[in-house]
Amino acid sequence: MKACSARNFFASTALLLCLFVATAAFAADITGAGATFPYPVYSKWAEAYKAKTGVGLNYQAIGSGGGIKQIEAKTVDFGGSDVPMKLEELEKNGLRQFPTVMGGVVLAINIEGIKSGDMKLNGEVLADIYLGNIKKWTDPAIAKLNPGLKVPNEEITVVHRSDGSGTTFIFTNYLSKLSSAWKEKVGNDASVSWPVGVGGKGNAGVASYVQEVKNSIGYVEYAYALENKIPYTLMQNREGEFVQPNMETFQAAAAGAKWEQAPGFYEILTNEPGKKSWPITGATFILMNKVQDNPSQAQEVFKFFAWAYANGGKMAEDLVYVPMPASVVKLIKNSWAEIKTTSGAPVWTDALAAGE
Repeated sequence: MKACSARNFFASTALLLCLFVATAAFAADITGAGATFPYPVYSKWAEAYKAKTGVGLNYQAIGSGGGIKQIEAKTVDFGGSDVPMKLEELEKNGLRQFPTVMGGVVLAINIEGIKSGDMKLNGEVLADIYLGNIKKWTDPAIAKLNPGLKVPNEEITVVHRSDGSGTTFIFTNYLSKLSSAWKEKVGNDASVSWPVGVGGKGNAGVASYVQEVKNSIGYVEYAYALENKIPYTLMQNREGEFVQPNMETFQAAAAGAKWEQAPGFYEILTNEPGKKSWPITGATFILMNKVQDNPSQAQEVFKFFAWAYANGGKMAEDLVYVPMPASVVKLIKNSWAEIKTTSGAPVWTDALAAGE
């Protein structure tokens, strides 16, 4: 009798194990597309999450514009964008959004003899460079900010994004705040009509151009400058201080965010106050359909980001992204209740939250 019970016990255990393995093996990978700004950290999270759960993330870094199009077309489980949508726009398009990390946009340069931190720029001069008003590195406006700095008397090659880009949105938002000429002639958007320069696709494309082209300047998310060892400039912030791009200055800018007062998490972090604030800081967002035709896939997305908020902070910081504070993560998870099945039931349930 005991032998029979033992056999039944082991048979039952083996069956449960097989079911568990089968479930893990057939768990559908998550699909996403969009912003290149957070791609380095999403890649790190995806690698660690797959090792932990067996569930993969296929994220196409095609730019925020492409991510918005794909989530609206429902061809991916989520879209990635650095361009926050206002609540009325989210409602109109049947979407919801939430932030994942914050980071900085830096000015990468390729000037012989100039290392990271050697050159100082401010918003007005930067706008004039991108407007084509400042054409050479020896221009008096640059020299005034950099007394004694030796630069070549060469034409500046301006590099910008060629695709619809959240990084462009953050960059042009900053320029529009610092330069009335930029605001009037070009404006703030994910895609703009560039007065001068050459275009690269994605942050990686801009970084590659700057690496290859002498006397060039281009804006990229900080991780791309670090990864490719491209020199970058200091920037003058709202308080008049010239600051380095780093975790401390990004955190200083992020500290001004008032997420609890931001309908639909619409928040922009450029030109924030504070002596240590990096002036070109922004958040990156996840876009999901408010009504889910495939709730099990939406649940996988939530599980992934719940895991990332809980376990991915150190990975984000290693790449110089600012993780979302615990208080904001709580707001984000509460907002997930707004995403529902076609029958009106919430996708993110108390049971799923308890099993994180």
